[in-house]
Amino acid sequence: MPSFGIKDILDILLVALLLYYIYRLMKESGTINIFYGVMAFIVVWVVASEVFQMRLIGTILDKFMSIGLLILVILFQDQIKRFLVELGSHRRWQFLSKLFRHHKDDIDREGIAWVMPVVYACMSMSKTKTGALIVIEQSIPLDNYAKSGDIIDAKVNTRLIENIFFKNSPLHDGAMIIAHGRIVAAGCILPVSHDSDVPRYMGLRHRSALGIAQATDAIAVVVSEETGNISVAYRGKLATRLSSTELEHRLSAIAMASTTTA
Repeated sequence: MPSFGIKDILDILLVALLLYYIYRLMKESGTINIFYGVMAFIVVWVVASEVFQMRLIGTILDKFMSIGLLILVILFQDQIKRFLVELGSHRRWQFLSKLFRHHKDDIDREGIAWVMPVVYACMSMSKTKTGALIVIEQSIPLDNYAKSGDIIDAKVNTRLIENIFFKNSPLHDGAMIIAHGRIVAAGCILPVSHDSDVPRYMGLRHRSALGIAQATDAIAVVVSEETGNISVAYRGKLATRLSSTELEHRLSAIAMASTTTA
């Protein structure tokens, strides 16, 4: 009888952590039902082939599993790309540098310096019902999306944000991307969410905000042109009708969490 040792326990823990990470990632991207379906198929395959030793069904499922990985890669290439980018993100490994890093307070202040200018701009645009879509980069780079718009590379400034989203501005229809405390680009094109749970009264800005929040870990702030309501999309979820205080608290909490893990 084979012995059960420390390596087996470690093996089980690593598999459990991997499954949990995949579960969390697919839940944030809105594909959790597919994750359940894949897990149910794997359970049926293991039970049929290993427990009951059904040769015919086991053989058929074995053949299907051999091509199942390729099918999953094709169907979920965006999610797999995001998983690998997050896994290899420098922010996930820079915790070691904290042992040698000084001036942490200065770095933290820089990491949240964009919050108040964005909040003030959204408050002003909400009063005038000026539509806006602002995306703040986190650990996953948004370079490809920034290239779809016009490069600005300017310090985050309330008046500049309002001018860019002014109704007669040529850049007001696209998204603004903020990264490393600077406005990188404006007029950018974002992926659109096709989630059926999104209310019909929400327009393209809200669907784009949810789309970028599902594809990356970025924060997307939306000001509705019809109602002036402020919404925030993050980790595949959309919070609507936020007050200025709620917006500030939400953005500050995310920014602080990002700087502490950076």
